[in-house]
Amino acid sequence: MAPRAGDLLLIGPQASVQFRRPILFRVIRVLTWTTYDGWIWLEGYQLDMRGVAVTRRAVFVQPAGLRTAPTPVATGRPGRTKAPRRVTD
Repeated sequence: MAPRAGDLLLIGPQASVQFRRPILFRVIRVLTWTTYDGWIWLEGYQLDMRGVAVTRRAVFVQPAGLRTAPTPVATGRPGRTKAPRRVTD
């Protein structure tokens, strides 16, 4: 699997031992840095379970261990919207 900008990935121990606890990761770009064979650097955002970016980071992973993640579903109360007030004279 070759990740591309915009991909939502689940990065776990199959991709790198540093991710014993899997993270959600939105790819910004694949970095072209020189690496070991079978490894790549990705730049992107780590997301929380609602899909909100919590930190920007670069990760060193094996593409063969990356998994496509399902789109997060927002939980909790949706934001409140108000109708515009009518001004009367």
